[in-house]
Amino acid sequence: MPKALKTRKAPPNATVSPAANRDGGSPPPADPTVRLRDVVLGRNVRFFGFANLYECEVGDDSKVGPFVEVQKRASIGKRCKISSHSFICEGVHIADDVFVGHGVMFINDKYPRASLEGRQISDEWVCVDTYVEDGASIGSNATILCGVRIGRDALIGAGAVVTKDVPPGATVAGVPAKPLFRPRSKQKT
Repeated sequence: MPKALKTRKAPPNATVSPAANRDGGSPPPADPTVRLRDVVLGRNVRFFGFANLYECEVGDDSKVGPFVEVQKRASIGKRCKISSHSFICEGVHIADDVFVGHGVMFINDKYPRASLEGRQISDEWVCVDTYVEDGASIGSNATILCGVRIGRDALIGAGAVVTKDVPPGATVAGVPAKPLFRPRSKQKT
């Protein structure tokens, strides 16, 4: 079971309004193409149009590109950049200083189905959480399957399909994603 990241829990009645952001969080965007419902925003969060966020949290100084959806129970840390056309589904927890490239897709269900025994599924599925640690970078059009942990400062190549945990500092690419380089270590100065 992946260890949980330290994230601030949004109160169940959190709303995006000046009253809910008296602690200095960002005011709701004036852009009518940005739809926010029960979102906890940090300071200086920027949106670039046509975004849809609900029942989630976005940390200070983060940027959310156009055509991005962030679902309930998802969290985005401080100073993150979420590029256009990305999908951050329920149960995805992104730590601080993370880059998410264009068109990145997160998956939260190991066995997705539209119906079961002739009726539509509603609560029969299981949401499996995914964790992206501080400083990781995810290349454009990568797909991140549920239940994985992407380690601190890891690099995911464009178009990769991540099916297993990625160690801190590792570079992975391909389908399925495999290590290209040994984990990078911080240089001592």
